[in-house]
Amino acid sequence: MNKYIKLIISAFTFGCISCSDFLEKYPLDKPSDATFYSTESELTMAVNGIYFKSMYFQQAASPLNLVLDCASDIGWDRDQGSDLQLLGEGLHVPTNETFNKIWFNCYTVINQCNMLLANMHKAQSITDPKIYTRIEGEARFFRAYHYHLLVNFFGNIPLLTEPQSITDKPAQTDRDQVTEFILNELEETAKLLPIQYTGDDIGRVTQGCALSVKAREALFSKKWDIAADASKRIIESGIYSLDPNYNNLFNKQNKQSKEVIFFVQYSRVNQQTHGVPGNLFSRMASGYSNKVPAQSLVDSYYCTDGLPINESSLYNAATPFKNRDLRLEATVVVPGSTFQGYQFETHPDSLECWDYNVTPAVRRNNQDVTNPYATFSGYCWRKYTDEEQTFRLKSELNIILIRYAEILLMYAEAINELGRMDNLGYEALNLVRERAQMPAIKPDTQENIRKLIRQERKVEFAMEGLRFFDIRRWKIAESVMNGKLYGRPVRDYLPNYIPTFDQNGMPQYDAYAEALRSFDNRTFNPDRDYLFPIPQKELDINKNLKQNPNY
Repeated sequence: MNKYIKLIISAFTFGCISCSDFLEKYPLDKPSDATFYSTESELTMAVNGIYFKSMYFQQAASPLNLVLDCASDIGWDRDQGSDLQLLGEGLHVPTNETFNKIWFNCYTVINQCNMLLANMHKAQSITDPKIYTRIEGEARFFRAYHYHLLVNFFGNIPLLTEPQSITDKPAQTDRDQVTEFILNELEETAKLLPIQYTGDDIGRVTQGCALSVKAREALFSKKWDIAADASKRIIESGIYSLDPNYNNLFNKQNKQSKEVIFFVQYSRVNQQTHGVPGNLFSRMASGYSNKVPAQSLVDSYYCTDGLPINESSLYNAATPFKNRDLRLEATVVVPGSTFQGYQFETHPDSLECWDYNVTPAVRRNNQDVTNPYATFSGYCWRKYTDEEQTFRLKSELNIILIRYAEILLMYAEAINELGRMDNLGYEALNLVRERAQMPAIKPDTQENIRKLIRQERKVEFAMEGLRFFDIRRWKIAESVMNGKLYGRPVRDYLPNYIPTFDQNGMPQYDAYAEALRSFDNRTFNPDRDYLFPIPQKELDINKNLKQNPNY
């Protein structure tokens, strides 16, 4: 992989040249050097520039997918007035910079892809045919992937398949037409990409990446038959399998995991890092705790008998973390556990805590209680906080974009929505559950299986960005994103603190809400908020663009 990263770094100059002139001037301009793309090395440099721009886009020093769930019903961003916080509160506007950054970055990549695809024929006769085909596939994949992001964030968007001049002012293309392009393009792209790589090329996109994004776009678009077919092809390829250890997916072991399909690789040596641990670590571990999970997520994990906490005889609200789905403590740092070598406790009377990083352990002033900016919810995220990570703001932990568990659950969801739940669907669903030592699901009604699949997606992928999209595509955001956001009890966990759950699996705390920490008020306008606003900067530049409704 070192060779791959070095190529990306060497391509950064090209990436800057090809997009340096179109900041706030969308659409994008062409490179000035008309002789570029004339050799195999220049094609390689160009495609690695695409990798660089595609893979290392960050928001709040974190990969975008990891922070999206902070604007969903299961997480929160503490940074006062941040775009993520405003988005969760329904107070976002077209001038928020996050929307502009996403739009600009996606179209920068798309234009780089279009430039390469339009000009790479110059080097075809002197390029190894396998490399030429692979580069074409990579460029087409990243173009389709960024259209997948754009269409699910913004809805109708300009569909550009040729290089653009700064004088061009394209209008939006209907969302359904963009989706058709994405699906068709990814199907063709899968034929151009290798099934898998070895050695230094591990990390480049593969056939599995293309089919995975195709399945996700089809699922998001309710094209159940296409989603089922693409997912099934990945399953039947035999290339991927679930990692036996769920925790290993979010530490340095994920580099070798057969579950990882599409991911971002980081290296301090090559100055490619992220700040996820710094955002997520507890105050005792010298973190900011500014991205935190909510009580609604904690209560969503079932007990080990496969029942929700309000139905299970195994649940005791006074000791709420016992007998729970193993993914709870793999995802969330709960009071009473150890985190980064410190006792994690957020009860207000716990003014001191144990420091196990020294022998013998000693008591320390508990910053997770006394620091005014400690976790507001009383919990921290555990994913991507590898115990061996000492670089809080310069982490090189790989970040997963798509993994095999998602493929399994996409197949199960798609085939169930088609009304054809089959043995493979149940097997796929149960493989994910059984890894967490949850009991197997038996055949049931379509509605009950739908509920279980949505539950699985919620707890399996928490803090991986999928919840943000799921509550929108299921059209439940208006139900789960309205009202107060709660954290742990202000003081003790008591036996009568057991929520009920609505039809969307959302905990209801009416009976004891005043006993919980309350730290935000969520609002969601169903006539507006299912889509982001088109960035105001783009509307000012291109009068052919139309704003999304009610912004």
